This record gives sequence, C-alpha cells and structure tokens, in this order.
Amino acid sequence: MISDQAGMRQLTTLDGGGILLHGTYHKPQSLAGNEAAVSTTTLGIMFTNALSSPRSLVGDSGVYWATSFASLGYPSFRFDFPGLGDSYGEIPNDLLRFTNQGGYAAVASSKARELVQKYQLSGVVMFGHCSGGTTAIYGASSCKECKGLVLLDPDLTLPRALTVTLQPGLVLWIRRSRAGAILRATYDRVRALKTILGKGDLPPGTNFDVINRFKEVVSRGTPILVLKAPETAISGGAGKADSLDYFEYIRSFAVRSDQISIRTIEDTDHSFSNHAGQLAVRQHTEKWLSENFAEGVASIAPVQQQESQIQAPLISR
Repeated sequence: MISDQAGMRQLTTLDGGGILLHGTYHKPQSLAGNEAAVSTTTLGIMFTNALSSPRSLVGDSGVYWATSFASLGYPSFRFDFPGLGDSYGEIPNDLLRFTNQGGYAAVASSKARELVQKYQLSGVVMFGHCSGGTTAIYGASSCKECKGLVLLDPDLTLPRALTVTLQPGLVLWIRRSRAGAILRATYDRVRALKTILGKGDLPPGTNFDVINRFKEVVSRGTPILVLKAPETAISGGAGKADSLDYFEYIRSFAVRSDQISIRTIEDTDHSFSNHAGQLAVRQHTEKWLSENFAEGVASIAPVQQQESQIQAPLISR
C-alpha cells in the first residue's frame, strides 16, 4: 500500500464548495504520528500558487519554507489552485491577466476558511510570491480568517498585452502584425488616459483593483511582511519601471507604525530560489511571525533540531 505521508508531510485535500484542491500539509513537530486537528489557538500558513508554478515553487522553495515554519510550530499548507499542479480545472487563456484581476480570489478566501475549519486553526497567514502575492491580497480582503500576509514581490501592476478574451487567431495577429502593433499601442494609450483622468496620481499601469483591496486589508490592521528582490526595490516596488514605490504608498495607509514591514533581500533575484534568497526569506518570515503571532504557535522545536531539518530544500510535493 502506498502511503500519503512522508515524515512530517502529508498529502491532503480541500473539497468544499465543489472545488477540489490537492496539497501538502506540513505538520508541526508536536503532531508526529498524530492525525488530530492542531488547536483552535494555532495559526496556520497557507501558500498560494505563483502563476503556473506548482505548489513546491521554483527550486522547491515552497517546500523549504513550509518545512521551516512547521518546525517552529506553525502548521503549513501548500495547495495547487484549479488547473495548476495536481488540482484539476481549466487554466485561463491569459493566466496572468486572470490572476491580476483577482480570478483566484474566491478560491483563496473560501479555502482559507475551509482550512481553518478542517484543522481547527485560529486563522491563517497567506504566503504568496509574485502573482501568488496578488492572489493573497485579493483573498485576504474578503476573508476574516486571514490574520496576516507574507508577500514576495507581489505584482501590483497590470499586464500591458492586449489578450483579454479574443479568439486565439486574432490574438496571434495582434501580437505579430504591424497593424496589430498599432492597435496595441492605441489601446494602451486610451487605457492610460482613462486611468490618469479617473485615478489621480498613481502610474497608468497600476492595478487599481488590487491596490484598493490592499488598502482594505491594511485598514483592518492586518500585519503584513513585504520582501523584495533588489531589482524590485530599484524599479519602484512592483518589478516594473514605474515612478511610484507601491509598497511605501500602501504603508502610508497603515493604522499603526509597525503594521507593514518592508525588507529588501540582497544577492537574490525575483524567484528568491537561490540559497541566499531562500535563507533570507525564511529568516525574515520567522522573525516576523515571532513578533506578531508568537501566541499562535503549536510548539517550538529545539534550535538544533530545527537547523537539522531545514538545511536544504526537500523533494517536491
């Protein structure tokens, strides 16, 4: 018989609302050999997909981070959203635009609630990289069970390509033909003009919907950790050459001075998947968790044991 469990990791599913998600549950050390729920005072960590990346993330970074957080007492969960990784479903033709417009928002919020109920948690921290961070923001805005956000280079801008819901043949023509290039440029200028006239001083490429959702989350006093790669810090906060640092803009709406922590991680890139990136994300997140959610820890493993468990990323899944 094939087991669905390996060490402190176990395959799990969420099937509420007619949407079945497959994922991996990283158990806190205190639950070794125990299938019972964690505790109504324990906070969980919920990872969200970054575009088409599987739940393991680039370089198995998600596995590494989830293992480290679980070793500190935070049960951690990595799920594939519909159509991604091991979860069935249709992948939108323009996945980036779909995600940036909040296409997975309902799934993120409903599955966070289901996770809290299934494992009797006190709440979850949503952890998202790039477009996964965008999804986490959308999901958190409509989910009272979300108690915090960890965002790695979340995308707060809009895709500039004109793809929408056009027929594939027309999309190909728009992308490749001279006339299509003119059409794309005209579309971008018209959209930019509408943005400038209706949205104040924010750059034309701003994703105003996710910015407004971000403000909603901030207005509730939700603790937020933003981790940036050096290239993002230089370009203004969203991986794009806009003139505004979106993260500092969002921080101006904080209800208290220590609500939003913004850190730049050196010697890494947008994926955070090299050794320096993985280690720094882990250290910054663990420090932030201890400062904001120490009461939500299931158990604290000895330091030496923690280090032996998470020296290097484990296998996927």
